[in-house]
Amino acid sequence: MHFPKELKYTKTHEWVRFTDDNTAYIGITDYAQDQLGDLVFVNLPAEGDELTAGESFADVESVKAVSDVNSPVTGTVKQVNEELADAPEKMNEAPYEAWFVLAEGITGTAELMDAEAYEAFVASEG
Repeated sequence: MHFPKELKYTKTHEWVRFTDDNTAYIGITDYAQDQLGDLVFVNLPAEGDELTAGESFADVESVKAVSDVNSPVTGTVKQVNEELADAPEKMNEAPYEAWFVLAEGITGTAELMDAEAYEAFVASEG
């Protein structure tokens, strides 16, 4: 398992990469995609949709199940990664490059963990 140090993580296995201009990319972790198995579909939000920290904003379908993706931040969807709609397998191949949305106007965050705390959390789950 890989846990990039520059990211923040949630207990529901999403990652967030903050940028310099009050925006953040959001995706699912390596652990999440590993637990889900082969991802075959993603249901993405629309640009302009509101995000609330800790609440679902998208879902992914694997060969095993459909799972919600929760937002680690409160804000607005600035950009959607349409590439995932055509190639959901990118979440399995490169989970930290396969972002779902770019959020802007961030006013709140869920209970975020650094890489070390997230790695310990994952170890305690397994």
